[in-house]
Amino acid sequence: MAPFDGLLDSPTTSIAVVGATDNPFKFGGKIYRDLKRKGFRVLAVNLTRDTVDGDPAYATLADLPEAPDIIDVVVPSDVGIDIARQANGLGYKRIWYQPGSESATIVEYLDVHEFEYLAGPCIMVRTRMLPGR
Repeated sequence: MAPFDGLLDSPTTSIAVVGATDNPFKFGGKIYRDLKRKGFRVLAVNLTRDTVDGDPAYATLADLPEAPDIIDVVVPSDVGIDIARQANGLGYKRIWYQPGSESATIVEYLDVHEFEYLAGPCIMVRTRMLPGR
């Protein structure tokens, strides 16, 4: 957990939220706004949106204008495995799967491909516990 906590302490950390949405009732919307409100640089990734919360949205990880420090996944696990494959292909090795986004198949893939990852804990809860956030 320490490497993620160190990143979460830094005001320059960028977090790509895969599944970000304008829908305030979906976790992709709640998490995106929560991280933004806490001062993180957030990047929205959503295949079907041009913007999220007034910010540009990118269809895939490959479309991002910069390499994110953390990829936060808020999509169903059947899509989440594709996100792990995309991240691996791009050399992005730090990924966080929100509760319900993870699966045994994803965790096995992350282990085999030597990702630094979290699967299951909520990033909103983790960042709530950090000083200054």
